[in-house]
Amino acid sequence: MAQGLGNNTGDYARLVAALRDDFGLPAAVVARVTRPDWLRNAAGLLDANYWRGTLRPRPVLDWYLKRVDEAVSEARELCASGGKVSLIGHSAGGWLARVYMEEFDASDISLLLTLGTPHLPPPKGVPGVIDQTRGLLNYVEKNCAPAVYTPGLRYVCIAGRYIQGAPLLGNSAVASDEVLAVDSPEGGEAVIISTNDKSTPSSVTWRARFVGQGYKQVCGRADVWGDGVVPEMAAHLEGALNISFDGVYHSPVGADDEQRPWYGSPAILKQWVHHLLS
Repeated sequence: MAQGLGNNTGDYARLVAALRDDFGLPAAVVARVTRPDWLRNAAGLLDANYWRGTLRPRPVLDWYLKRVDEAVSEARELCASGGKVSLIGHSAGGWLARVYMEEFDASDISLLLTLGTPHLPPPKGVPGVIDQTRGLLNYVEKNCAPAVYTPGLRYVCIAGRYIQGAPLLGNSAVASDEVLAVDSPEGGEAVIISTNDKSTPSSVTWRARFVGQGYKQVCGRADVWGDGVVPEMAAHLEGALNISFDGVYHSPVGADDEQRPWYGSPAILKQWVHHLLS
């Protein structure tokens, strides 16, 4: 498993334990990363491409890709001979997993499953939007293999709909939506059934406005649904099996299995773990 930006190995301990103990996946391994390790990314500040907005994953993120490679190698050793490897990427770990599959030996990886990953680069020319990745997602979009859902290799992209953002100023029309997670061998987008209630709410919370500004930096819009960090529309990839879960928060840090479940909480995990078992 490839963890998200700022996360460490221990953040996923409960998820790994559930995969091993509850679902019989003894080869569940998380890349060994500590929070201070992420300070290594500051090396990118010395790269002129950072300031041009044309940064590439390597060599800045070589340290992380090496940790993922070590985790994949460990999983291979734990797997039965000839077994296939499933790669899970949380948050930025999802698009970094795509870089890994492009740059390292991924011949035995049969599944890439991403959880709340901002796959798409932010749109250009939108006032107030700055590419937080400094060109990294543009590189991924142009140079990594497109998503597929085939018998040999499956991409499954899971998004959360925890909170709808709002513009910093003014009101935002909020529709009352219900999300149905779609799961079919043919793939396809998540289905949203809307009541078409376009009435403007009497008030918009500052929390929604704050979250909306984060969404805007990722996808160019503030008034969209997302998991509190990554907008739903940015977490899906064309060609993948795309799934959305209602009420799912972005990170294991700050999550609560009952009030604010994240992608790895027991009730949510049981809805997508079958992709690892098939």
